[in-house]
Amino acid sequence: MYHSSKGRWRKYLRWADYTMIATATVCLSRALRDENPKLLMAASALCLPIQPLMVSAVHTGMMEVAFARRVVENPELKVVHNVHKMSALLGGAFFVADDLFPEIPYLHAGWHLAAAIGVGACNKLLE
Repeated sequence: MYHSSKGRWRKYLRWADYTMIATATVCLSRALRDENPKLLMAASALCLPIQPLMVSAVHTGMMEVAFARRVVENPELKVVHNVHKMSALLGGAFFVADDLFPEIPYLHAGWHLAAAIGVGACNKLLE
């Protein structure tokens, strides 16, 4: 709905989009790392509607740490980890740039591509 919205509704649907992205990030970090502290998960759930970008950043960082730990155990994952790191950095840059420069076309699409590559790289950790 956000992608097709205009006018006053766009602001509210953008917030809903941010919240859903953060929710997906929390779920993915939970899938990658079973030992996430219950307090952190509860705090994340409470912060989702208020600070979805912060929640996404924290859980993306947690995914990077989980990935780095697995690379120590299995060096064959180093290339996939580098792909994930770069997609997270590029995705974050596109995400912020899309808010700062909404008139520049395709920034949001760049975020979608970077996010898809990052999620795809996570599949190696789930194996």
